[in-house]
Amino acid sequence: MAHNLNYNEQTGKYSFMSVKQPAWHNLGQIIEHYPTSAEAIEYAGLNFEVAKSPNTHVLPSGIEIISDNSFFTYRTDNEAVLGDKVGKDYEVVQNTEAFSFFDSVVGGQNGIKYETAGALGNGSVIFITAKLPDYIRVGREDLIEQYLMLTSSHDGLGSICLSFTPIRVVCQNTLNAALKNHTNFIKIRHTASASDKLKQAHKMLGITNMLSVEMEAIYNRWSRVRISDKDVKRLIQMAMAPNKEVLEKLRTGQNEALSTNYNNIIDQVYEYAQVASSQQIETTKGTVFGAYNAVTGYFQNVRNFKDEESKFKSIMTGTALSRTQTAFDLCTEYIKLGASALN
Repeated sequence: MAHNLNYNEQTGKYSFMSVKQPAWHNLGQIIEHYPTSAEAIEYAGLNFEVAKSPNTHVLPSGIEIISDNSFFTYRTDNEAVLGDKVGKDYEVVQNTEAFSFFDSVVGGQNGIKYETAGALGNGSVIFITAKLPDYIRVGREDLIEQYLMLTSSHDGLGSICLSFTPIRVVCQNTLNAALKNHTNFIKIRHTASASDKLKQAHKMLGITNMLSVEMEAIYNRWSRVRISDKDVKRLIQMAMAPNKEVLEKLRTGQNEALSTNYNNIIDQVYEYAQVASSQQIETTKGTVFGAYNAVTGYFQNVRNFKDEESKFKSIMTGTALSRTQTAFDLCTEYIKLGASALN
């Protein structure tokens, strides 16, 4: 099942909810209003509990030994095992607790709206996204929405993760970027105390506020700096380089040694930069901000992924994020040094 959304055989539904927008592969429940956290849990099929029990080892003699330090987790509704190698200090965070935790972080922020929620696999991983009320505004009309996303696991293999994701409204490009000494996510161990979890979560809100201010200033500056078509293509070539060998060939003018596949990708990104409707507005046409959006827009709107989950992972944590971060760094250097930053 390529989408990997959890399918609940008892209810006959996929564990996913989305407000107004279709889910991956058009599965899950589409609702017309922004739900409360309690409603989101029901709509997304996350209303199950997880228990933790010690592993039992059966010896050849038939004697069973109950482990003191090896545990497994399972769903109490269908007894599906979620993780079988969990340590004794691992604390189960129920789905209701995860939502309550998210509520406690964003509850004081007027206008927070839960937009998606769901579970992957057999329910071992859950996720929630909430849209923040304020926009990052570039120019007069170019708006970037801001989201917080929480992911949590029940298999002992991952932490609770809170991340900040800005999305450009005009073309739905995800504009993740690490700014200065900030990161756009934090991880919280399942073994952390409730107070420590809450402290870390509120730290994420502080990070989000700093990122919003910095990104708005940076993107507005980029939108006022002109860049030639030649430099746009050069920036794209460097941002999309898959390794140091390709970068070296670019720097030494060995373009004839570049692969056909790589050159095709460059042509696709450059074409997007030139002809996409979202590239024709005041903030992007012929600007450094437009060059950056050409790279993010390629991954969001042009590149073919095997499925929506692969696309999501690439943009949030994989190749797409790496390439767009490189593009961000190159744009930053271009503002300082001009075309010499691309040599």
